[in-house]
Amino acid sequence: MTTFLNLAELAEIARQRLKPMAWAYYSSGSGDETTLAENERAWQRRAVHYRVLAEVGERSTATSVLGHDLAVPLIVAPMAFQGLAHPDGELATARAASAAGSLMTLSTLATESIEDVVAAARGPLWFQLYIYRDRDVTAALVERARAAGARALVLTVDAPLLGRREADVRTGFHLPDDLPIKNLLPAGHERLEAVAGDSGLAAYVGTLLDPDLGWKDLQWLRGVAGELPVLVKGVVRPDDARRAVDHGAAGVIVSNHGGRQLDGAPATADVLAPIVDAVGAASPVLVDGGIRRGVDVLRALALGAKAVLIGRPILWGLAVDGEEGVAAVLEHLREELDLAMALAGCRSIDEIDRGLLDPGAQAAR
Repeated sequence: MTTFLNLAELAEIARQRLKPMAWAYYSSGSGDETTLAENERAWQRRAVHYRVLAEVGERSTATSVLGHDLAVPLIVAPMAFQGLAHPDGELATARAASAAGSLMTLSTLATESIEDVVAAARGPLWFQLYIYRDRDVTAALVERARAAGARALVLTVDAPLLGRREADVRTGFHLPDDLPIKNLLPAGHERLEAVAGDSGLAAYVGTLLDPDLGWKDLQWLRGVAGELPVLVKGVVRPDDARRAVDHGAAGVIVSNHGGRQLDGAPATADVLAPIVDAVGAASPVLVDGGIRRGVDVLRALALGAKAVLIGRPILWGLAVDGEEGVAAVLEHLREELDLAMALAGCRSIDEIDRGLLDPGAQAAR
C-alpha cells in the first residue's frame, strides 16, 4: 500500500503511474484553467473561527443525505472512464466507497455497466445521467438504473457542449478499443474514437448528447424516473437552483464540472452559501470542486452543504492502489475532517454552522 501525507502528494504519485493521455484527461481543465485553480483557492481563503473549550473528546462524522445514513459527509463524484486508471475501474471505487460508509455516483460514461457496479457496491449508489438526443436511449438508461437498484439519479446540466479542454486536444483523447462505454453498448454508442485535431470526447458529446435541454426536460425526466429522486448537478446560480427545486429536483449539486466546462465560471465555494439560502432547508444542497483537505469539507458544511462530492483524488487513489487506494483517500479525508472538527470545536456534523466562518452570523441567530 502506497503511503502519502496529503492528496497533492498522492496526485504526483498518480501522475507517474498513469499514461500521459489518461493523466491529461483526469487532471486538466478547460481554457486557461483559471476556474480549475480557483476552485481550490476559494476554499483556502475562508478562515475558520474555531471555538474553544467545546468538550470535543468524542466526535462523530456521521450524517444523512436523502435518507441514506453515511459514516462521513463524503460522496464519490461521477467520473467517466475509470478503467483508464485501473483494470477494476468503477468496481473498485464502488467497493471502497461502500466500505467507507460513503456512496458512489456512477457516471453514464463508465467503463463498467451499472448492473455490475451496483452488484459490487455494498451500500447505496446513485447514477449520473446525461440526456441523449435520442430520448429512448436516456429512458433505457433510467430503467436500467432503477432495475439494478440505484437509489437516485444525478442529472448533469452544465455540458450542452464540451468545454475546450486543450490537454485532450493535444493528446487526441480517446478510449482504446478494449475499453468500451459499457452502459451504451445496447444503443451502439460505446466507442470513443480518436478524432484528428480534436478530443474524441468532444466529438462524442457534440454528436450524441442534446445541447437543447430546457426546464421541460427536467420535468420529462422526473416523469421517467418515477420513484427515483433526481438531483441536478452543475448549478452555480441561486435562481437556477431555486428553479430546479421548483421543477421537481430532490436537491442540487453546486458544481462547475471541476473547472472543465466554462473557464471563468465562479469557484463553487464562492456561490455555495447564496444557493443554500435560495433553496431553503427542505432540499439538500451538495457541492464539489477543489476540495482537497478535511478542513475544506468543514468549510463546505459550514456554508450549508449537506455533503461534498470528491472527484479527482478518488482517481489518484484508484490509479495508485486500486480499491485500497480509493479507500485510503476516503479514510484520509475522514481523519482530516475529524481533526478539523476537534480543532474547530465541533462534536458532530450538526454543530458545523456558518458561524465558524462568520462569527457575526452565529451571534445574530
